[in-house]
Amino acid sequence: MKQDGTLPVRDPLIDSYLKRLKMPTVLRDYPKLAEEAGKENKSYEAFLLALLESEATTRESNAVKKRIAHAGFPRIKEIAEYDFTQLPGLKKQKVLQLTQCDYLQRQENIVFMGNHGTGKSHLAIGLGMEACRRGHRVSYFTAASLAHQLIEARSEKKLLRLEKQIDKSALLIVDELGYVPLTQEGAQLLFGILSQRYERTSVIITTNLEFSEWVQLFAEEKLTAALLDRLTHRCQVFLMNGESYRFKSSQKRMKEDYQAQATPL
Repeated sequence: MKQDGTLPVRDPLIDSYLKRLKMPTVLRDYPKLAEEAGKENKSYEAFLLALLESEATTRESNAVKKRIAHAGFPRIKEIAEYDFTQLPGLKKQKVLQLTQCDYLQRQENIVFMGNHGTGKSHLAIGLGMEACRRGHRVSYFTAASLAHQLIEARSEKKLLRLEKQIDKSALLIVDELGYVPLTQEGAQLLFGILSQRYERTSVIITTNLEFSEWVQLFAEEKLTAALLDRLTHRCQVFLMNGESYRFKSSQKRMKEDYQAQATPL
């Protein structure tokens, strides 16, 4: 807006070309940036750079939002929000290094293994968010949900389509493996999905079961051994045993609420 309160003059022909070129941010910003460039006596190159920076920044931001929405996270969690002091045995620097997403370039897998409520899903989603920000496509499922969708897709003769959709993701997150029993069919289909990604793309798995207990899920020892052989070939395992992180946080809030209510005015 100009000093006299009027809006900068728009050129209908420029507007038309920018719409055809699908450059909405330049279309929105060029009158204001042109006015600023004139006042500050900027060069044509500086004005063009400002326009292109504006468009590129907006497109990149929109692309990240789209990747996050496509990932299917049940909630937004950030690595920065995780309280590492609750699990002193968890190697904080090693986890933070994963936010650089180098493991995706090496097609490595990650397993967060430990008790219920220790923040395994938090870390998995947080790493998924970072992968989206760095330009990678991510798919999130709980183990039970993925098995169910695979069974449903097979019955509708759409299994190959679903497998191809999942295969497009550089990172597959399988959350809560072991929390819900799998049917034999679901276990076999899940095995197929995980096996297909071997040395091609990365998987993050959260589980409350040790590797020796996975045979309970996949029923067949040979099937389980084959899966673990592929999964752990290039894999970082984080043991997250300890008192429930969620329970401790809840207890702390309850204590603070009680103290606040007990404090006389």
